[in-house]
Amino acid sequence: MTDLFQEPDDATPLEPHEREGLLQTWITHRSDLNEAEQENIVEGATWARGRRRLPLEQMLTEDFMRTLHKRMFGDVWRWAGTFRMTERNIGAQAYRIGMELTSLLGDTRYWIEHETFPPEEIAIRFHHRLVGIHPFPNGNGRHARLAADLLIQRLGGEPFSWGGGSLADVGELRARYVAALRAADNYDIGPLLEFARN
Repeated sequence: MTDLFQEPDDATPLEPHEREGLLQTWITHRSDLNEAEQENIVEGATWARGRRRLPLEQMLTEDFMRTLHKRMFGDVWRWAGTFRMTERNIGAQAYRIGMELTSLLGDTRYWIEHETFPPEEIAIRFHHRLVGIHPFPNGNGRHARLAADLLIQRLGGEPFSWGGGSLADVGELRARYVAALRAADNYDIGPLLEFARN
């Protein structure tokens, strides 16, 4: 029996038709999938960091968010960069994803232009809302963390440490991250800001 599609309790499971989008036939266990995704994410991050001269206005677009996800997961999943079409236990209703993302990107541009929050808080609020929208079938947290890192760098800061470990592993670190996200759901951004920098 394979553990390929066994997700942590706090992760969003893939629908059967989404599982069929797996591109690599050698992936038969969860550890294989984690390895393949991690290699692809590194490639996606390298691509994204090579876009330093891309104007902030172009980075804060639906097209860039989709392309970033595709670059992070496109070697592993056929649906990478495509908004999910099914409902989940979290996230915006599937038909509202485009509208919610457009709203978030517009709000983020406003926060930057009007210095509504300090730069780190802008990036963390952006991250929190992007995770909350949950636009893709999978990889939303990893995508949102990289997007927030890119944003804070554009705003003159350093990438976040995100607790200083791998959030792909189930354990205390991931539990702290999820608890910080839940606190932000209840309008307390402090724990997520602290987690991102520790």
